[in-house]
Amino acid sequence: MRDVVKTFPAVRALDGVSLEVRRGEVHALLGENGAGKSTLMKTLAGMFVPDSGTIAIDGREVQPKTPLEAKALGVVLIHQELSLVEDLTVAENVFLGALPRRRLGFVDWDKLHRQTAGILQRLNCDFSSTSLVADLSIARKQMVEIARALTVDAKVVIFDEPTASLTDQEKLVLFDIIADLKAAGVGIVYISHRMEEIFRISDRITVLRDGTYRGTLETAGTNEAEVTRLMIGRTLDYSQNREAVAPGEIVLETRGLCCGDLFQDVSFTVRAGEVVGFSGLIGAGRSELAETLFGLRRPTAGTILMNGTSVLVGSPSDAIRHGISLVPESRKEQGLVLGMNCRDNITLPQIDKLRAGPFLSSAGELEIYETYQKRLSIRSPSWRQLVRNLSGGNQQKIVIGKWLAMKPRLLIVDEPTRGIDVGSKAEIHKLIRELAHGGYAIIVISSEMPEILHVSDRIVTMYHGRVMREFSAAEANESSLVQAISGIA
Repeated sequence: MRDVVKTFPAVRALDGVSLEVRRGEVHALLGENGAGKSTLMKTLAGMFVPDSGTIAIDGREVQPKTPLEAKALGVVLIHQELSLVEDLTVAENVFLGALPRRRLGFVDWDKLHRQTAGILQRLNCDFSSTSLVADLSIARKQMVEIARALTVDAKVVIFDEPTASLTDQEKLVLFDIIADLKAAGVGIVYISHRMEEIFRISDRITVLRDGTYRGTLETAGTNEAEVTRLMIGRTLDYSQNREAVAPGEIVLETRGLCCGDLFQDVSFTVRAGEVVGFSGLIGAGRSELAETLFGLRRPTAGTILMNGTSVLVGSPSDAIRHGISLVPESRKEQGLVLGMNCRDNITLPQIDKLRAGPFLSSAGELEIYETYQKRLSIRSPSWRQLVRNLSGGNQQKIVIGKWLAMKPRLLIVDEPTRGIDVGSKAEIHKLIRELAHGGYAIIVISSEMPEILHVSDRIVTMYHGRVMREFSAAEANESSLVQAISGIA
């Protein structure tokens, strides 16, 4: 790709960006959210047509205008945000657009499910080709996205944040698949904000910043600090977030809380000015616990207390009334209205408070948006920008801002930095600690152990729906957490 330019309304997403991918290499593409990584790859994959610049595959200039044209050229994009058809089976999604046919044009269902079963076996998936995608967890849906890449004779496979929802075991399977593709001479473009993955599997690293090319480095000849400086123009200081906080009174307490088979007998406390991290494998019940505290699920037994008083949380409106807010795991499916603008998304939960007679107070809405736009450094041309046009990191900041604007007593943050670059991640970690200093009681659920260890004052570990152990920040380490979340007493 040479000198690629792509402009959207009020935003130049790519400003003369070039990228070279060799046969049989893993080429990491890094940059902050909004740097242009996904836009560049969507241009290669036929989803966007560049304003100028050229694309060449095997030395031949091409310009795919649709994803099907790109796929025919050997370019496969595995999306960061899931692009599956929920009401179709796994097999139908894996071969979508290329279903095997019989002579008269009818779908060859036996061949479809046989081929899909082989791919799922290769990926060590624990679900079948006949499973409905809507019934799968987010991690399993991500594996379906990855399975799509194995259906064609690809020349370039683009992985956009592929491990964001995967367990450690699923990540190892993915890395084996990438190694196989690399050995077969396929060029891999790998987008991730997880530096340990980048330095583990990549051969070269290209960095973008603000839609411009900043340089290409040999992975073996660089380090995380140098890459970070190229990405954000500064060196990060992680020590600033770990000041001790003297906790106040108990804000939330659960006693023997149960929700069917999802989790049982969960008891813990969260104090004002304290961050309690929840660590566990996917399926341990962490997100289901958060949804129960927020009224999205009804507990089957146990008690929830806020400031010492037993409360009934039967709906999100009950939770909000009791001062509980939830930043959910999946921002696009659960946290945003993609067709609405930035201001309206942030003020959505408090429409009633912003009424001026039969109308909404535009000045009041704008004041709230501007407050959290500055506080969270949300990058958007204006409040009128539709959130669907923002980068993943800025979308996440909109969700966090929406619930901070409600001024909750308890803030639950599920996977706060999933799909977010290192610079924005550090800002959110710092924000979480600042909120704790300001007296908020905070629960953080994360699949990233360094994140849990970094932001938490206490850590609760879960395994198969039960609390295994509780650690203070001083006694917790990765080894002890791994044992606890794996069910080892």
